[in-house]
Amino acid sequence: MPYLSIRGARLYYEDTGGSGEPVLFSHGLLWDSRLFHRQVEALRGHYRCIVYDHRGQGLSEPPPGDSVIDLRTVYEDAVAVIQALGLAPCHFVGQSMGGFVGLRLAARHPELLRSLALLDSSAAAELPLTLARYRVLTTLTHWLGLRPVVDRIMSLYFGRTFMRDPERAAERALLRRQLVANPRAVWRAMQGVIHRRSVEGELHRIQTPTLVLVGDEDAVTVPEVAERLHQRIRGARLRRLSCGGHMCILEQPQAVNVALGDFLEEVERTSLQEEVLAAVN
Repeated sequence: MPYLSIRGARLYYEDTGGSGEPVLFSHGLLWDSRLFHRQVEALRGHYRCIVYDHRGQGLSEPPPGDSVIDLRTVYEDAVAVIQALGLAPCHFVGQSMGGFVGLRLAARHPELLRSLALLDSSAAAELPLTLARYRVLTTLTHWLGLRPVVDRIMSLYFGRTFMRDPERAAERALLRRQLVANPRAVWRAMQGVIHRRSVEGELHRIQTPTLVLVGDEDAVTVPEVAERLHQRIRGARLRRLSCGGHMCILEQPQAVNVALGDFLEEVERTSLQEEVLAAVN
């Protein structure tokens, strides 16, 4: 299995290869690179698609000891992945936690990105009330694993339409098992995410073409949060998907694929037009 040894950790990744523009996918908390398999299948014919697991999640190794894996570390890992694989400038697709990473990349290292897609994500820190609730979930996970809290996490992550659909019961059961399979040590990543700092004060720096996508049933990063991102990132596009919760990428994969494909094509077309104009002038 392919690993990158960077910054004292071994990060698992997969790369479709090819000559197309690179698209780097960054997954959400408690998931891994498998989250994007439908997007990779949809895009790999035209783009080089790379997925990777954040340290301490999926098949990537956690750092030694018992310390929290803070978001700054995860963001710096993303910088190192892009540099190690020679991807710059790349399209970056971040879901939830992955979007937290993408915002920091776009604000602090714009030279690394060609575009940014934020799926059910936010620039803000957690509010005091939600932080208190998430601390309870993290503490329980630390001592008991995810099994005692998995039903609560499912109800947070997925919208009511998905959770109530009898035809998707088997899909829900599979996703529940995937969450439970996380090791207890995943609390280290959970702690880092819930205590992240706001980057709302950095949004004015982002010049990268940006897509903001949100499910209208998202209870974690509610649609109003996406609206704020749309308003504060210059030129950002906003897509709101019906019947989708925080995991639109799993609940409405085809709609996500269409939105993402249209966005990437628009960025590519605009870039080509700019190159032609520059050549003429």
